Amino acid sequence: MALEITDANFEETVLKSDKPVVVDFWAAWCGPCRMVGPIIDEISTEYDGKAVVGKVDVDANQDFASKYGVRNIPTVLVFQNGEVVGRQVGVAPKKAYTDAIDELL
Repeated sequence: MALEITDANFEETVLKSDKPVVVDFWAAWCGPCRMVGPIIDEISTEYDGKAVVGKVDVDANQDFASKYGVRNIPTVLVFQNGEVVGRQVGVAPKKAYTDAIDELL
């Protein structure tokens, strides 16, 4: 399962990570988010130890969603060394997310 990332642990978990980080910004009421969620969970298992994979519930944690201009969900951001290096808005195939991670490994 993907990590639960909150406004409280975002900086430590995402911005200070020495590994690539994939963050899924989602909400429980969002239909497309429910399609992306299982993909993110799979990637979390497959890349365990190689990348950090987590989810931010935008209803409960709005600070970083706002900071990174997340206007539509699902939005998946890829971070490297605390910087956004990739962005996928909407539903995409699993390969789109794994390719983004593989480029950074």
